[in-house]
Amino acid sequence: MKPNIENKGRSARGGVAAIFLVAGACLIPEAGLLAAVFILIGLFSAFEAWRGWCAIHACRF
Repeated sequence: MKPNIENKGRSARGGVAAIFLVAGACLIPEAGLLAAVFILIGLFSAFEAWRGWCAIHACRF
């Protein structure tokens, strides 16, 4: 898993992660399963931002 995105992409992934994590936290009382999915997406996006790695780029899309 070599880094395949630059700082601009890392910032974008970090922003997406923050949005999904906040949305997931807000959904916990109403829709637990959907909240869990949003939180998992947010955590994965945060991992991509931290590592500088993008799954979509790695799959050559």
